[in-house]
Amino acid sequence: MQIAAEVTEPACPESDIYNALLSLDDCSIVELGCGAAELTREIATGGENRSILALEVDEIQHAKNLQIKDLPNVRFKLGGAQAIPAADDTVDCIFMFKSLHHVPLELMAPSLQEIRRVLKPGAYAYISEPVFAGDFNDVLRLFHDEQAVRAEAFSALQAMEESGQLELAREIFFNTSIEFSDFDDFEKRVIQATHSNHQLSADLYRQVQERFAGRMTENGGRFTIPIRVDLWRKPAPDVSGLHSVT
Repeated sequence: MQIAAEVTEPACPESDIYNALLSLDDCSIVELGCGAAELTREIATGGENRSILALEVDEIQHAKNLQIKDLPNVRFKLGGAQAIPAADDTVDCIFMFKSLHHVPLELMAPSLQEIRRVLKPGAYAYISEPVFAGDFNDVLRLFHDEQAVRAEAFSALQAMEESGQLELAREIFFNTSIEFSDFDDFEKRVIQATHSNHQLSADLYRQVQERFAGRMTENGGRFTIPIRVDLWRKPAPDVSGLHSVT
């Protein structure tokens, strides 16, 4: 696997990437770290006969997800990737959207083992991770520097590839974007996110405000996030006829 410092392609929604790679209709899907379920909703409503198990470790966000009543094909569960509540060889596709680096280091390898366990032979795991670059990262790293944990996540994936337990089918780099109406919106969604405990001094808070302000326009703040997608396949003697990379 290769890692890039910069990605120059035009920004696009992540749904453009996974829809180009995977056929998800008639699939049993697991999403690990579903957050506020924005992509869960896109997957659940973007096709036919899709069954989704969406896991989240943040109890506050999970409680909010349980209030979602208009996604009958989604089951929300509290839990992490290290203990997926699914039987062996039963899942057609697993998604981790920018969440592997949030898994505690000691649980990264067990989590990847769990992914392998529940996937059907020949099935796919889609794991996207933010690259440590881009203007959003320039603001975020002032108070939440993820360089080390993102490197650990990449190393865990490399170890899985070297073991042969999962096969790397594709690796893609692309840009996506995130938008905020103003700094208050950024503070609410990022600094005060319930899955973290960011404590900013008055001086650091001012630095974050100033750097954020450098990206503000009359339409709000728009930031670029470069993403690496690794598409993994559970080895199988014959994968013909299964949902495949396009």
